[in-house]
Amino acid sequence: MKRSALVYTGLAAFAIAAVGFVAIRNPATAGAGLETAQFAQMREGDMLKLNFHATPKPVPDTPFITGEGGEGRLSDYQGKVILLNFWATWCAPCRKEMPMLSQLQSDLGGDSFAVVTLATGRNMVPAMQRFLDDIGVSNLPLHRDPKQLVAREMAVFALPTTILIDMQGYEIARLQGEADWSSENARAIIKAVIGKSAAR
Repeated sequence: MKRSALVYTGLAAFAIAAVGFVAIRNPATAGAGLETAQFAQMREGDMLKLNFHATPKPVPDTPFITGEGGEGRLSDYQGKVILLNFWATWCAPCRKEMPMLSQLQSDLGGDSFAVVTLATGRNMVPAMQRFLDDIGVSNLPLHRDPKQLVAREMAVFALPTTILIDMQGYEIARLQGEADWSSENARAIIKAVIGKSAAR
């Protein structure tokens, strides 16, 4: 009995030490739980569906096809807060949501922030272009994830799904389903995330 207690105590001490070591080795996530709790308190309206993670998640660097036909990766955007939107041409809620994402890009896009749209599954470029033309959107990328590699790596199982990624390349929140990303509340949350990310 005493031996079991000693073993348990030793394992517990090792686990605590390991957690401390990880926190020191990964300063990008230090204090992130507190920050995401603060962001979560800001949610109203559609942003109530935006679920912040207690611990930021590393984002895979799986390649996708850019609108120009080259290879792109999420790390190409490192140093910016990214709102990554997974969509498809057959997705009716995506059609409703896309103009709001476009407005958000117009309002906040720049050196610190970008809306990155990624069509996942079988989406032909001409159909994607028609989709955006029909709804009057011209400022979002025509990136493609034809084999759903990025979507699978990021556990995206429904469309639309939108993922908020900080400047250090960590997923801090996600929202499944459509949302009004052009709302004042959405902009306030994005601005707060930009401010916190830039301060790290």
